[in-house]
Amino acid sequence: MNRALIMRLRGLLRKESLQILRDPSSIAIAFVMPVVLLLIFGYGVSLDAKRVPLALVVEQPNRDTASFTAGFFQSPYFVPVRFSTVQEADAAMRARLVDGIVWLRSDFSRRMLSEGNAPIGLIVNGVDANNARLVEGYLQQVWADWLAKFAASQGLTLNMPVQADVRVWFNPAVASTDFLVPGLIAVIMTLTGALLTAMVVAREWERGTMESLLVTPASIHEIILSKLVPYFMLGMGGMILSVAMAVWLFEVPLRGSLWLLMASSSAFLLCALGMGLLISTVSKNQFVAGQIAIIVTFLPAFILSGFVFDIRSMPAAIRLITHIVAARYFVTILQSVFLAGNVWPVVLPNIFALILMAAIFLGLARHSARKSLE
Repeated sequence: MNRALIMRLRGLLRKESLQILRDPSSIAIAFVMPVVLLLIFGYGVSLDAKRVPLALVVEQPNRDTASFTAGFFQSPYFVPVRFSTVQEADAAMRARLVDGIVWLRSDFSRRMLSEGNAPIGLIVNGVDANNARLVEGYLQQVWADWLAKFAASQGLTLNMPVQADVRVWFNPAVASTDFLVPGLIAVIMTLTGALLTAMVVAREWERGTMESLLVTPASIHEIILSKLVPYFMLGMGGMILSVAMAVWLFEVPLRGSLWLLMASSSAFLLCALGMGLLISTVSKNQFVAGQIAIIVTFLPAFILSGFVFDIRSMPAAIRLITHIVAARYFVTILQSVFLAGNVWPVVLPNIFALILMAAIFLGLARHSARKSLE
């Protein structure tokens, strides 16, 4: 590498660094936006059903019904509300005041003691299907716990044909935060890499500084490298901030190695930067570049990466499309490294896919870039 090349690169990198320091929006996208998104999703978004308002209708209160309904008051998942009749409870659910109804008829105790078969009326609001399934599962657990205690108080043995021995791996608390926060890092890095690079380069075209850069002796490779290095460092800084918040603020376990997380993040960030540079060659307007970056990178990363929605539950055609979404591979790596550890059969194929996609996007960006004003 000759001295002239080193001097040109040093000057280009200094120019990009000063531009970043003088542009508050770049710092905001790299560091403020990750904090805001993590706070919103970490505290405001939850796939867990907790403090669900539940209507309790007990037609003939007695000791048995009191012991059964006590389980709902002791559960962290329900906020029980008593109603005298099922009609009142039904009206409350139609008004969205409660999400479920537990109905103990007047013959509950008699049929429980004489026949051993006392049905419980259960009505669940199914507008939110995920919440309805969770509520139903919680209700069945309260019912099973009460049956076991009732049988023990009567000196009886509760005969269950199948007894489940449940063990939850990788996320024992079954907390949605531990699942969402690692995946959110992929969405943040997509925005940091693609949106920031696309808009900054488009801004240079709007201000006319790109024309000045193109008439310098610097080659197109040097110009692209000068764009990649500063924003790569900026993106990695945002990633480190996001990981620190995930581990120390939201207490998400990091069971894998930090160096593996850094290596996979570097591969994904190069992929995102390549997408941003490619977008900037298509559009030389900030607004258009931002819109394209959001539609092409952010939305697929949010919807088709497995961050929130399970890819296996999607139609076959959509599952096929997810293979060209880089965030899909990074989300899998993040969830594995954070929650399970260094699971190499999962991590290695996905890192290879990220490296391949980074090479493709950077190659397309280089092929599309021309040192001309046309």
